[in-house]
Amino acid sequence: MKKKVWWGAVFLLLVGLASLSIWRIMPENKERSQPVRVPKTTLRLVAIGDSLTYGVGDQANDGGYVGQIKARLQQHFPKTKVITSNYGVSGDRSDQILKRLQNQSQMQVDLRKADVIVMTVGGNDLLQTLEKELLTNSPKNLQQALERAGDTYQQKLTTLLQAVRQENSHAPLFLFSIYDPVYVYFPEVHAITDGVTKWNQISETTMQKFSPSYFVNIDHQLSYGQYQSVASREKLAQQAAKANRASISQAEVLKVMSGQGKNLNRYISTKDNFHPNHAGYGLMTTALWRQMQAHDSFMYQK
Repeated sequence: MKKKVWWGAVFLLLVGLASLSIWRIMPENKERSQPVRVPKTTLRLVAIGDSLTYGVGDQANDGGYVGQIKARLQQHFPKTKVITSNYGVSGDRSDQILKRLQNQSQMQVDLRKADVIVMTVGGNDLLQTLEKELLTNSPKNLQQALERAGDTYQQKLTTLLQAVRQENSHAPLFLFSIYDPVYVYFPEVHAITDGVTKWNQISETTMQKFSPSYFVNIDHQLSYGQYQSVASREKLAQQAAKANRASISQAEVLKVMSGQGKNLNRYISTKDNFHPNHAGYGLMTTALWRQMQAHDSFMYQK
């Protein structure tokens, strides 16, 4: 009887030791089973669009956001060869970007090889409408014009994105919003800000049909500049009211854009009071980098 009890105790002891060993080993096995992400040896970024992609206004001649995002990627992956191709042309509307894509074979080749695609589009489409309609004092007429132009822009953007996806269906697409470059001068004039908001809504909604795609919203950062708080913008509005700037004309906008040497928005170039300066492109880069880090699978080998 004592012998059976002794063997039973030994058996229980062995079972306990085995369980303890398994308990110690399991976390190691679980940890080892997690996949290790390996950065790509070569990372190709293709940027297409208008003057914001070209880098107009960057007094540092650093290529705007394209040069800055390349530096961010290179710093993050020092052993990776980061290659950027910049297909930005100043003044291009969505249909003109599409025409270049259809006619430039090298642009098509680079898009096919791209690991990631970045775009700026829409600002010149909106500007074309505003230049025609700002002369009218009728908010109703302007609103109707924006509605018609918005429908046209959506069709053109859809066609452009279809052409991009025809060349490359898998690379994530990061699309920048547009902004109001003269907001700090005309904070009480809603014609431009309403147009910018509408265009951004169209862009964000349209691009979602061409996933993987991500919207990089820089509207408030670049439109408001250093006036990011509600209180500072209310003060701007009060100053505008005293200056009787509740309405706007094309001539007034052109006067602001031709006033070189000074700008009320510290992130807008003093050369044309329209495009970002180097610090403004830095804001764009930070917003883009934040989105890229949230959707970073393109940076790693499969």
